[in-house]
Order: sequence, then structure tokens, then C-alpha cells
Amino acid sequence: MPHPPYTHAVLRALPKSDLHCHLDGSLRLETLIDLAKRSGVTLPSYTPEGLQELVFKEQYRDLPDYLQGFAYTCGVMRDAEAIERVSYELAKDCIAENTLYLEVRFAPQLLVHQGLDLAGVLRAVDLGLDRARREHEAHPDVASGLVPPFRYGIIACAMRMFSEGFGPWYAGLLGTLEGWPQTEAFGIASLTLARQVVDARDRLGIPIVGFDLAGAEAGHPAADHIEAYAFAHKHFMKKTVHAGEAYGPESIFQAITKLHADRIGHGTRLFESGEVGDADDPARYVQQLAGYIADRRIVLEVCVTSNMQTMPHLRRVEDHPVGRMVHERLSVAICTDNRLVSRTTSTDELFKVANAFKFDPSELRNVILHGFKRSFFSGTYLEKRAYVRQVIDHYDRVAAEHDLGVGMRGGG
Repeated sequence: MPHPPYTHAVLRALPKSDLHCHLDGSLRLETLIDLAKRSGVTLPSYTPEGLQELVFKEQYRDLPDYLQGFAYTCGVMRDAEAIERVSYELAKDCIAENTLYLEVRFAPQLLVHQGLDLAGVLRAVDLGLDRARREHEAHPDVASGLVPPFRYGIIACAMRMFSEGFGPWYAGLLGTLEGWPQTEAFGIASLTLARQVVDARDRLGIPIVGFDLAGAEAGHPAADHIEAYAFAHKHFMKKTVHAGEAYGPESIFQAITKLHADRIGHGTRLFESGEVGDADDPARYVQQLAGYIADRRIVLEVCVTSNMQTMPHLRRVEDHPVGRMVHERLSVAICTDNRLVSRTTSTDELFKVANAFKFDPSELRNVILHGFKRSFFSGTYLEKRAYVRQVIDHYDRVAAEHDLGVGMRGGG
């Protein structure tokens, strides 16, 4: 049976998902430049090469350095037309590399202003994604059923630092933009956001499939947002939480137990027992937490490149805990986080991980299919099962063409 190295071409041909992809971190460079010129946003450079040198780098000093680029991307997404364009292009870029299921997340409250309300922001994203979906479905191979259709969902992010006032850290970042409008958008608390996105889903039919909590973990515990997540939970909104990215296992535990998280964004510090403060036996605490996550099939949305760019101790892919996660049979989905800011794609992420940890074809298949099986699919459960079945059959056809083996059913 074949074994690593897997080529970029083979991994690109396989159907993939991306469950953790930030819209405002995934613009095309050319589009950012064009929108900035149209809207009067000042950029440090107006060439792709210049922006990659000054803003969207291969390596960053730390998380604040990584986040600087969002001031520019959010700055140009200031009207429905721009938001729709960015969403459409993201979906087209995903489809081009056979990423056929996408859950795109962003904080809609950061894009609200006097001329564009929250529902308008969400509607614009949906319109862009749906246009790409319809174009893909018009392709003969998709229409015939040979290739699965493109499906997507929207995840709304609450921000940890936004309670009932606005977040000074993010406001300061955005304030670096000349003429940035300081509006009531920063006053939208997580509970208010939860109510609005549930309404947009139920009343307007926008495919909002999940609720997320993003932003600095340290000093902003998940428990501050219990009410928002309780509301989402009560209204059958699926839930994910950024946790274990900049804080330890206890942050992950709180996301699961306090916020009913179905998935965890990143989870990178899951095994770092040295960061456990309250447990009598930190090593046992971590072991039990990992076992609980595995048993409950709580998905870890792993974003290797962005972690390596913001965590100095991760100098090589082999240093990332995703290898241990897969070895211990946790449910892992390989994600991009930010296609522009991290200069990556779904294919790039799989290439790094599958080859670094020498996944055999069965492990590769399981990891890829986890993303589809554990997605927050917007249709009915029967529709999701039918779609996943179509993806599995397509995966096995492509895998057979590339001599990767077919019909492997392990992992679950």
C-alpha cells in the first residue's frame, strides 16, 4: 500500500472540507488592493509582493503581529458589494482545489455600520457563497453526480473582549485605519449577537450553522458568555469555541462544559499539563480531558500553519500536537484558519500534516472525512448523510485513481 510522501497534486485532487476559515482573513491580495483603492483605505503597499513583505508574512513575531492584517481586510469590507465579492472569491478558490464543503466564520458586528445592518452583512456573505455554489453545480460532472456539489455554512463569531462595551484592543487595532468609523457595532454583546443570528437563520433563511467565540483567551474566560451560548443551545444552533490556542487545557474544558461546545477551534494546547493550574494531578487532568473529547467525538479544528506562525515553540510541523491527536484517535479536521494571513490552502495544510506525521492512506482518509461527517451542515440530517455518502464515494474513486486504497472504514 502506498505511503508518504503524498504529492501536492494528489491531495489537491481529493475532496476536502474547511471547517475553520475566517472570511476576513482569506481575501485575495489583488482584491484587497482593488477594494482599498475604491474605498480610500490606505495600505502600506499596493502590490501583492509589497503586502506580503510588510503585512501578510511567512512568519510573525506573535499573535498581535499576525492580527495586524485584519485592520486592512476589515477596512475594505465596508459595503454589501465588497462583502459579497470576497465571499464569492473565497468559495471559488476553495472549489478550485476541491474543497467542496466550507464553513466560513467572521464577526458580523465588525462589519456593521450606519448603512449596513447585521442582517445585510450576513445576506451579502450568503449571496456570494451561493453564487459560487450555483456556478459549480452547472458543471457537467456535478450535474451528472460524478463530482459532489459545493456546500457551505456561515458561523457567526462573538468576540471575547466585547461584553456590553466595545473591546479596546480591537478598537485600537481598527483605529489605525484612517477614517475608521467608531460606531455602535462594538456595543453588540455576545447575547445580542446570538439572538440576531438565530433570527437571521429562522426568519430570513440564511444558512447560519454555528456560533463561535473568538479573540484573546487570557483574561476573557468563556464563562463570560454563558448566556449567549445558552441561547444558541436552546435554539439548536451548533457551537464551536476558539480554545486552547493561546491558553491551556482548562480553557478547552470550560468551552465544553460551560458553553456546550460541539467543536473546538484549534485546541493546540490540549496536552500542555504545565498550564493546568487547579488540578491536583495536571497530567491525569489532561489525559482525562483528551479521553473525554475523544469519547464525545468533539472535533478539534486544527490549523497548523497559523499556530506555527504565532507560537514560537512550534518551529517544525512535527512539533505540533496534531500528530498525537490523530494517533490517540481524536476527531481532527485539518483547517486553514486564514488563507491570506497564513498564506495557505486546504491542500497546503494536508500536505504538511500528512507527510510530517506519515499518515497511512487510512489515516489520511479518516482525517479528511471527519471534516464532512462532523460539519454543521445546514440541511436535514438525511440530506447530510446523503451528501457525506456522495463525498465518500467520490473520495474512494479519486483515491483508487491515485493508488491510495479504497473502502477503508476505520476511524469513525
